[in-house]
Amino acid sequence: MDAPADLTLLYRGPLASCDYDCPYCPFAKRRDTPEQLRADRAALERFTAWVREQRAGSLAVLFTPWGEALTRSWYREAIVRLSHLPQVRRVAIQTNLSARTGWLAAADRGKAALWCTFHPGQTPYDRFLARTRELAALGVRFSVGVVGLPEHLAAARRLRAELPREHYLWVNAAEGRTYTDEEAARWTALDPLFPFSRHPHRSAGLPCRTGESVVSVDGEGTVRRCHFVPAPLGNLYDGSFRAALAPRPCPLAVCDCHIGYVHLESLPLYDVFAGGVLERVPAVITPPGPADAPHTGGEIPVKPFQRA
Repeated sequence: MDAPADLTLLYRGPLASCDYDCPYCPFAKRRDTPEQLRADRAALERFTAWVREQRAGSLAVLFTPWGEALTRSWYREAIVRLSHLPQVRRVAIQTNLSARTGWLAAADRGKAALWCTFHPGQTPYDRFLARTRELAALGVRFSVGVVGLPEHLAAARRLRAELPREHYLWVNAAEGRTYTDEEAARWTALDPLFPFSRHPHRSAGLPCRTGESVVSVDGEGTVRRCHFVPAPLGNLYDGSFRAALAPRPCPLAVCDCHIGYVHLESLPLYDVFAGGVLERVPAVITPPGPADAPHTGGEIPVKPFQRA
């Protein structure tokens, strides 16, 4: 059986290793064993084979690994292969951009995209900026962002100043952190969409696209509505998930992660990110304002792209 039309899959396999040592991440400098890496590669190959077999509708894939995946050849190869499939309208991945970028020359750059996070203190600033310039030269769609910690503010301001104006810089509110209005204004000056991240969103009982047109898939093929609701809907590989796809309200009290709340129908983010939901690229870029005040100026259109 084929997948439903216009399905978005958030894939997270068993990979849990990372080459960075961020103090706010439980997977910092974690290493997978050779057996774990082989299992992750096999799970990814099974997933990409399933995508390849689909014939009806269109699919979008966002890889959301616990660790850093692009240091592993099988993720790079999977993105290239998936980007050339006619049934795939988008393939994107979250990455710290520590890996080389030249492999993307072999991808369909009308479909492949990156969601890049800059971690100050983990990589030289100039190296990260150079990688973003490599992506721009390749014509790859990407967003860049930082975690909104006080010690990251100077680097984030520098990055915003040196990135081309047409590339969005997002700011994630740090987990568990409460921002004063003054602090929030500083981050909003860099990312006009920061107010969406500043506070968790009340979601209980509200309609959400997850479980209907967006699902989460793990390495075993277990399908859930999203990464944050543990109840399974079925399995990808035996097709049992299909019967469970339906509109349904959110069962959680709040949603505080962008990859979750972006799909809430109560928020306008599908319009804000029209064409770039998976890679977190808005339809228009609002230029940054003064260092300590929200921007109130005009907008810069970005390159037209297929709706995610």
